Amino acid sequence: MNTNPMSQSRTIQSHLVLPPDTNHHQTIFGGKVLAYIDEIAAITAMKHAKGAVVTASIDSVDFVSSARVGDVIELDAIVSSTGRSSMEVYVRVTSMNVLTGEEKLTTESFVTMVAVDENNKPIPVKGIHPETKDEIRLFETGPARRLHRRQRMEMRY
Repeated sequence: MNTNPMSQSRTIQSHLVLPPDTNHHQTIFGGKVLAYIDEIAAITAMKHAKGAVVTASIDSVDFVSSARVGDVIELDAIVSSTGRSSMEVYVRVTSMNVLTGEEKLTTESFVTMVAVDENNKPIPVKGIHPETKDEIRLFETGPARRLHRRQRMEMRY
């Protein structure tokens, strides 16, 4: 079988939200969250591809709620779909108030990464297979997201 379990790519990172990372509302800058998302998506894709990758696109980012100074944010990423050389990475960001224990979803994103060789030319990647109910849902909805990306590309001017 020329596939890997989706769980082999799973990557989790935690970050403390510090004052320099926040705006005048004392909530984390969206750009800081985007940088964390890009980084974890790259690490996740590199684990799957067993090599170098580049970011092809940040396909969607939904900022659901804010993380505040002192919160801990946790990013959980997994390869959710693959093409010939591309990998769609799903990233879920949650925040936790360490004083109260309250947890909430802050951001969800899909990022497309491409495996490349030493000359930055795309190279093939293995497919994936889901094992859990959540992985199956992500995997089965991948083709619809791929179609949406193609349609978005066709609308460029």
